[in-house]
Amino acid sequence: MTTAAQSARAVAHPDREEIRLEGVLHALSDPMRLLVVRQLASEGAELTCSHFGLPVTKSTCTHHFRVLREAGVIQQIYRGTAKLNALRRDDLDALFPGLLDSVLAAADRQADPLGGA
Repeated sequence: MTTAAQSARAVAHPDREEIRLEGVLHALSDPMRLLVVRQLASEGAELTCSHFGLPVTKSTCTHHFRVLREAGVIQQIYRGTAKLNALRRDDLDALFPGLLDSVLAAADRQADPLGGA
C-alpha cells in the first residue's frame, strides 16, 4: 500500500511504449546528460544525483536529470530522502536494439583521443 507521503514523492516516467527515439536522441545529445548515462551504464547501479559531480549549477543539474527522465532514458525513485537514478537499459534495448551500446561505445572512443590504441 502506498502512503500519501510516498505518492507525493513519486516521479512521473513515460511507459515503455511512450518512449520515442527522437526524445532519447535529444536527451543523449548533451555532453552532461551523456556523462550521466555513461556513469550509470558503467556502474550498473542506482546512483544519487550528487554522485555525478556535474560542473553545473543545481538547477541545471535538475534540468538535465528531468530531460533524461522524461525521455525515458533514466528512472528516478525516492528511497527515504535520497532520489536515486537508474538507467532504463531494458526498455531502451527492447525498443532500440543496439542503440545504447553504440552511443556508449562512440562516447568512449571520443573520450579516448587515441581510440583505445
